Amino acid sequence: MSQDEQEEVLDFLGDPTTYGDALVKRIDTHAASVFLVGRRALKVKRAVRFPVLDYSTLAKRQAACAAEIEVNRTFAPTIYRGVVAITREANGSLAIGGKGEPVEWAVEMRRFDETRTLDHLASEIDARLADALGCAVARAHAAAPVLTSAGFVEALAEIVAQNDAELAGSPALFAPDQVRALTAATRATLSRVRPLIAARERAGRVARCHGDLHLGNIVLIDGEPVLFDAIEFDPRIATGDVLYDLAFLLMDLIERRLRPAANIVLNRYIMETQHTDDLDALVALPLYLSLRAAIRAKVAAERQIRDASIEQSARDYFALAQRLLAPPAPRLIAIGGLSGTGKSLLARALAPEILPEPGAVWLRSDVERKAMFGAAETKRLSPEAYTRDTTKRVYEVLYNKTRRVLDAGHSAIVDAVFADPAERASIAQAGAGAGFRGLFLTTPMAIRINRVCKRAGDASDADAAVARAQEGYDLGVMEWQQIDGSGTPEETLQRTQAALR
Repeated sequence: MSQDEQEEVLDFLGDPTTYGDALVKRIDTHAASVFLVGRRALKVKRAVRFPVLDYSTLAKRQAACAAEIEVNRTFAPTIYRGVVAITREANGSLAIGGKGEPVEWAVEMRRFDETRTLDHLASEIDARLADALGCAVARAHAAAPVLTSAGFVEALAEIVAQNDAELAGSPALFAPDQVRALTAATRATLSRVRPLIAARERAGRVARCHGDLHLGNIVLIDGEPVLFDAIEFDPRIATGDVLYDLAFLLMDLIERRLRPAANIVLNRYIMETQHTDDLDALVALPLYLSLRAAIRAKVAAERQIRDASIEQSARDYFALAQRLLAPPAPRLIAIGGLSGTGKSLLARALAPEILPEPGAVWLRSDVERKAMFGAAETKRLSPEAYTRDTTKRVYEVLYNKTRRVLDAGHSAIVDAVFADPAERASIAQAGAGAGFRGLFLTTPMAIRINRVCKRAGDASDADAAVARAQEGYDLGVMEWQQIDGSGTPEETLQRTQAALR
């Protein structure tokens, strides 16, 4: 069926009388036409052929529809219902799911509010939603099929070559010398991290992922983010390191100047997966982020031929690709203080400010203790989980994870009581050579008790009794800079920012 012949089917699906005079909304893209009717959506692959996809025959479109259902049910089982035939009936008329011969195929979906995709709601992505985003991606990756011999390193090399050729093809937008410099730097970075990426593939951290994980492909349904429209037309494009998949979302948030949200997504993802190898893999994150930005730059360059308003967007993405590939040196900030001084609120607020993008990895003793016992983050642990030996093990975990983050070239913020001078000395040693700063929050006991008694849904188990007991701690000589934490979280952040400057 040619594109002209397919138009009969598309006109039929766009006709209100097909659905009993119901209102129909049609959305056309370069590769598909979507028809929204009531709570139903039908998506037809257009009879087109591009370098990355081929829908030129009915059989190929049927296979693509089936693949879209199979792939996306992993991410959005409540949206994707199945494949339905558009049939030619005996009387020559067309029908949806009729008894005649199939002349076209469509993906049937549950309709959602298309204005609730996160590209439309970017300004509304708060801390809660960003946290839910990190959880959603972690769950999707946990369910994604693992591939241990996909040749992902070689695929990355091909992407670099494709980016170079296509960016060089738009010299009016991208200066040729800058394209050459970006390509050279990208290849050098890929060569440096190549052994690590290959090891991650062998270890099961390469999977059949979403492949197109930007804000436009995430929708809010009942207040929760749902991933949809994963790439189905080419498994090679959707196959990669899980951090490369996540990097698309992080880059999209960074480009929109939503670094605090991007930082929360990254930290929640790391907390949820509990793959310590992902800390080592942060060394590849600048490469992954830069490649994603470069891809968006070349796609925008193609579109600007038809829409001149996108020209600046293409340049901005290219500049972002350059910047992301040259991250600043990592830093380590340790935040200590007795329970209720506001350490965790300060750490979360400060983390996005500590580059490289998208901000520091936040390591928290309360979270590590819960993970050590296999407990949910907000589940209260028994007193046996707070013995001296257990606490020592928690600080050892913090030290080891901190070293892995810093060795990967990324920054870290470590949040713990740090009452013992030996604990402070140890974490300072972990940050040797990384611009270490130790901060210790101080707050009157009455305020601390009031705060811990008001906590809800938090990883800390400290209560009023713990807060009172800590008042008697011998902190030794306090070599860290002390910060007054008795005011609002905003005031504590401002004092800390001033101290760090």
